[in-house]
Amino acid sequence: MTNTDFDREQCAACHDVDETSPLLSSSGPLILKSRRPEYLSWLSEMRFLAQASLPVILAYMLQNSLQTVSVLIVGRISSEALAVAAFSYMFAMATAWLIALGGTSALDTLASTSFTLSTKDNSQVGILLQRGLFVLTGFYFIIAIIWLFLAEPLFRFLGQPESICVGSAQFLRLLTPGGLGYIWFECMKKFLQAQGLYRAGTYALLITAPLNAVLNHLFIYTLGFGIAGAPIATGISYWLSFLLLVAYYAFWIHPRSGPNPCWTGLQPSLALQNLYPFAKLAFMGIIHVGTEWWAFEIVALAAGRLGTLAAQSVVMTADQIINTIPFGLGVAESARMGNMLGAGRPKAARRSAHCAAILSVLFGLGISTALIAGRYRIGGLFNNDEKVIALVAEVIPYVALFQIADGLNGSCGGALRGMGRQWVGAVVNSVSYYGGALPGGIWLAFSGGWGLSGLWMGQCVALSLVGVLEWVVVGMSDWEDEVTKAVERVESDEGHGH
Repeated sequence: MTNTDFDREQCAACHDVDETSPLLSSSGPLILKSRRPEYLSWLSEMRFLAQASLPVILAYMLQNSLQTVSVLIVGRISSEALAVAAFSYMFAMATAWLIALGGTSALDTLASTSFTLSTKDNSQVGILLQRGLFVLTGFYFIIAIIWLFLAEPLFRFLGQPESICVGSAQFLRLLTPGGLGYIWFECMKKFLQAQGLYRAGTYALLITAPLNAVLNHLFIYTLGFGIAGAPIATGISYWLSFLLLVAYYAFWIHPRSGPNPCWTGLQPSLALQNLYPFAKLAFMGIIHVGTEWWAFEIVALAAGRLGTLAAQSVVMTADQIINTIPFGLGVAESARMGNMLGAGRPKAARRSAHCAAILSVLFGLGISTALIAGRYRIGGLFNNDEKVIALVAEVIPYVALFQIADGLNGSCGGALRGMGRQWVGAVVNSVSYYGGALPGGIWLAFSGGWGLSGLWMGQCVALSLVGVLEWVVVGMSDWEDEVTKAVERVESDEGHGH
């Protein structure tokens, strides 16, 4: 699969493309592009993004299901065990998983651009993967220290019950090896997505998701490990997911990838060079994603102070499931944007960014409609308490209201990550959430008499600001300049590395 083959995906609507098909052909799409109206190019791009994002969305849903299933199986032990597992995975999400999902945005930026850049080969993509593994493992080392030695006193400082302090600290110690597997799996996914292989992660998780349930039951009940079996089983599932992706590329994709493969073997001496630019992009990606996730965690803590934690848990769970849709679209757009910039196609990059935004609005409208229609039934799926069901129904319209804005946040944030502008998303998120919307929501909840609805009104305002501001930033981009910056960024990286 060569970097000159990228144009084929631009006409994916006109061809049958599978996981081993080249991303571009040098002639066919250019002829089609000159003969068809512009609106067909936009429709083709939206169709491509929809097709590319669906397996990515499914992969993230399956990925989230690993810990959800683990919590459900642990819940059969006792309510205390359920609380420990749920809290532990929540803390993992707010720390290590941020490195996986935010830090790997550096690969979205660099690997996808490098793949389509008109250089002699694509071997730099493999070096970038190795660099990502080194850098993000270094980031994770800091989190691992917290999990291994500081979790218990930290949880006491946060005022958690003693059972949570002791139980979750032990849970995280056992999850520590598996957390690295999660990060390496996400790196490998981004390496493949940069090459247009969007379905690989889904294939792996379709195997490991059911296996994860079996392993959890085996370790927790059959082998008698109790709650300690959950992090061990789930950690094994993360490592198996990574190894399956490696096997998929090594034995299926790489042998068929043509004369310029992206993997030319382990090259640690090259991968360990030029670490700072990669680490900087990765760190800003973590902040970009983290500022939003941490805001939702603050809302969860505030809901506990209101005494509405049950209803908040239902709404948060539903929102986490729904959020995989704009997030998955954003991941697909990140790789697509990097590919377009690397191929030196500013007009196509601009079109892709706006097509992703339009698609996210359409997705958001559909989700909002479904939420409003089912608002009286959603609470009943999780809880039989009539008060909880009524409160969930009261809050769901606010969640429905920000789905379009959340979609724009996902798609435009993905475009910004593909352009290497993670810092823009981080600044916009920080100002929107912490500069006004989050304090305002807390004030509405506790002083304004709005209760839980006030907290979610604050989130609605924040996401609306983020979505609109990011689309404005994307719309005002100088696309010729973005192509130049992308090429300079990758060529500088290659020049330093080689």
